[in-house]
Amino acid sequence: MEKRILFVVPAFILMVSLFIAGYAYAKHVPPWTRTIDPIVSTDWLSAHSAEVVILDIRDPVAYATGHIPGSINEPFVTGFDPCKGPSSNWITGSDDCLWLQLPDANDLLITIGNLGISKGSRVVVVTAPNPNEPPFFGLANATRVADTLIYAGIKNVAILDGGYPKWAAEPRPISTVPTTGTPVTYDAKVNKEMFVSIEYVRKHIGKTVIIDARDAEVYFGAAIESFAPKEGHIPTARSLPTPWIWKLDSESYTYKDGEILSAMASGVIGKHKANEIIVYCGVGGYASSWWFVLTQILGYENVKIYDGSAQEWVMYYDMVPYQWD
Repeated sequence: MEKRILFVVPAFILMVSLFIAGYAYAKHVPPWTRTIDPIVSTDWLSAHSAEVVILDIRDPVAYATGHIPGSINEPFVTGFDPCKGPSSNWITGSDDCLWLQLPDANDLLITIGNLGISKGSRVVVVTAPNPNEPPFFGLANATRVADTLIYAGIKNVAILDGGYPKWAAEPRPISTVPTTGTPVTYDAKVNKEMFVSIEYVRKHIGKTVIIDARDAEVYFGAAIESFAPKEGHIPTARSLPTPWIWKLDSESYTYKDGEILSAMASGVIGKHKANEIIVYCGVGGYASSWWFVLTQILGYENVKIYDGSAQEWVMYYDMVPYQWD
């Protein structure tokens, strides 16, 4: 069992390395808020692996079969309940059958500490599409974990572009030796303002930009998802489907260039980055992807996730079907 050893590197060296990396996303983020790009390439990770915590959120079998050397496994899903849905240290379900809810704050802080992550850590999240699921579900798992870490006070969280499949296909070194972090005591205040309730959303209809991150046909009402059995979308919501974030190739789903993401976002949301935006989806996975892109890549300053999303909204209110808002 390997132990992860993290090196303390002066902040100015980290910023220089970020600049040299030259990745297409850094210039969209407000300056000096990060010491790592929000999306990092396999080249970058290969050169800087000793300086970061590599967090592999794939299932334990996939991790055991092969993983990036030095990466720590903390799966996004470890259990499933017919009512509460998937569960793990990253997500939980509620007694009224809402999926993908935030874990208890204290439990989350313990999980982060057990992984050896501190406030100063730079974390790179590694994922892969899941078998027998739309590929974007697995990609959204990475943004959900990244958002959760940011919610818990970790500022420098990145996602590996193309995930494990791209790393393995290039090919790069692969290990079957598990790595564990050296546990630390992690203490922080969670950012409760990142997530909003159903009543908050209801009161802000017509006052705030609301983004529906589900597939366009679900937004419009031509298709229905099982966890939200009403056609359409929350009143005034605008459609910005999460799958549009990634390039659509069959081998490795990488993020579109920052300029394209910026054009898509500003075309739907507008260019005023201080305005409030609420993002929702079906259960809270896809919403996390646009939250990450908008805040960490594009520099929007006031974006919130409606975690209950469509699954909760349809329990209490109607949707607007067959209409583009």
